Amino acid sequence: MLYSAPVPCILLALTLSLLAAARSAPSLANLRQITQEGDSGEPYFSFDGSRIIFQSKRDGREHDQIYLMNLEGSDQRLVSTGSGRATCSFFFPDGRTYLYASTHESQDPPDPPSGYGKGGRYEWSFDKAFDLYVSDLSGHIVRKLTASAGYDAEATVSPRGDRIVFTSDRDGDLDIYSMNLDGTGVTRLTSEKGYDGGAFFSPDGKRIIYRASRTDDYRALQIYVMNADGSSKRQLTHGSGTSFAPYWHPDGKRIVFCSNMEAPPDNRGNFDLYLMQVDAAAGGRGGAAPVKLTDYPGFDGFPAFSPDGRKLAFASNRGGKSPYQTSIFIADFVE
Repeated sequence: MLYSAPVPCILLALTLSLLAAARSAPSLANLRQITQEGDSGEPYFSFDGSRIIFQSKRDGREHDQIYLMNLEGSDQRLVSTGSGRATCSFFFPDGRTYLYASTHESQDPPDPPSGYGKGGRYEWSFDKAFDLYVSDLSGHIVRKLTASAGYDAEATVSPRGDRIVFTSDRDGDLDIYSMNLDGTGVTRLTSEKGYDGGAFFSPDGKRIIYRASRTDDYRALQIYVMNADGSSKRQLTHGSGTSFAPYWHPDGKRIVFCSNMEAPPDNRGNFDLYLMQVDAAAGGRGGAAPVKLTDYPGFDGFPAFSPDGRKLAFASNRGGKSPYQTSIFIADFVE
């Protein structure tokens, strides 16, 4: 015998299902601005989640330097040399040292500072004076890791504490390399034509997420994933727009990134944050459909999860003294 449920029951079940889905959608809550001075970006948590290291252009300097602060924004202090141009800082698992790129040993002036160019697009120069350094939290250089003639930057450390991944043009193209913590054992991981960079190891150290451009315009970026040895490369994002700054969620299954994929044609500088499953269902050509986390008409970018996944730090133009001032924000990540 066939059974037909009354229409009100069907509507009630559908409503409850939609409410459950809405509750399960990840979101951000309790958003706080934790830097007020200058232009700041690329905030990354220490491995114990107690501090954030970031780059900032302030204190009357023309170029970025590296700063340290507590989670709520207190005790902000310079931890790089204060000279040249510094970028791309990242903690070592010991919490006492960090890695960054700097031009402070170069006799030539740094390239023009990064900033917003025509149409509100962010411009970044690949300064060939960048080399990689290990520093303690007092700003003393512990070790120089690279001495190639070209660009060496965008370095991060595996959570396993065994390898560093970085971007270099030492072989004529901007590619991703890995090396031991002391700078030995350099291995090239990408060789495709175009820019490859902004790489991060997965929490288990087995995979690497990164951004890449397969055109002459390095800003035409999409998100890719590969194994830690450079094998099994796969493009995760597709379509129009620019997607970059990917970062792993601690579960090792999802990433957060920024993109202008939904920005209107007259505001391509409108970047928002998205969450995505890295491994889509069988037959999918990329990751699963991304979930939008922010909806601000300006720039939200460079997101990073805390080690426990409960907080998300990112850079944004919101709340700035000028349309292009970039500050660091932190929010609770609500599952």
